[in-house]
Amino acid sequence: MSTLYLREINSFFSSLTGYIVILIFLTVNGLFLWVFPGEMNVLDSGYASLDTLFMIAPWIFLFLIPAITMRTFSDENKSGTMELLFTRPLTDLQIVLGKYLAALTLIAIALIPTLLYFLSVFILGNPAGNIDTGGTWGSFIGLFFLAAIYAGIGIFCSAITNNMIVSFLLAVVISAFMYIGFELISSFVYSNRTGTFILDLGINEHYKSISRGVIDSRDIIYYLAVITLFILGTRTKLSSRRW
Repeated sequence: MSTLYLREINSFFSSLTGYIVILIFLTVNGLFLWVFPGEMNVLDSGYASLDTLFMIAPWIFLFLIPAITMRTFSDENKSGTMELLFTRPLTDLQIVLGKYLAALTLIAIALIPTLLYFLSVFILGNPAGNIDTGGTWGSFIGLFFLAAIYAGIGIFCSAITNNMIVSFLLAVVISAFMYIGFELISSFVYSNRTGTFILDLGINEHYKSISRGVIDSRDIIYYLAVITLFILGTRTKLSSRRW
């Protein structure tokens, strides 16, 4: 599995894909945080906070992560190299995990430079360090888990179609629905209990919860359950060739 993982990582950076994803993510966030005037600008807002980053990043990832994952299986199926991959001494789950972890690594690499944003705001605080450190680290953890769900969705969509564009569009739609769809549906439900249940099915509710700086086991279980669901769905799709 490590060979497949390294091959995927190399494919991201041997082309422009990996560099473009990281550059776009950092540039767009940087512009809103430091350049564009307004309340979202850290310097204009007067508060030592990275709320802008954690508000914008899920929407940027909504398009960038499907762009990363759309070729993982679609390209293999279209080029006919999928059958060659099946001849390797790997289980279907190992194939899925190798590709999934490679996509997740690229996401982590894109997130690491944003720690400079945190350091900058930490230093610029009055006094220095006047920032909600717990909430900020919670938001980073929540953002990574959110991206991990997007990656799981993207891998699944790539496995069910040979067309990369279709894979990209499907991943965007499903990820957007998982992020805010349940929240929108719950707003039309009059029963508080039912509305809360529907709200808890969406990513955003758990993302906001963990961003408060308190790591709740229910949020972690939710993230892991959704990721597992899409990974197993992808493995099932690969296994269906034997049916």
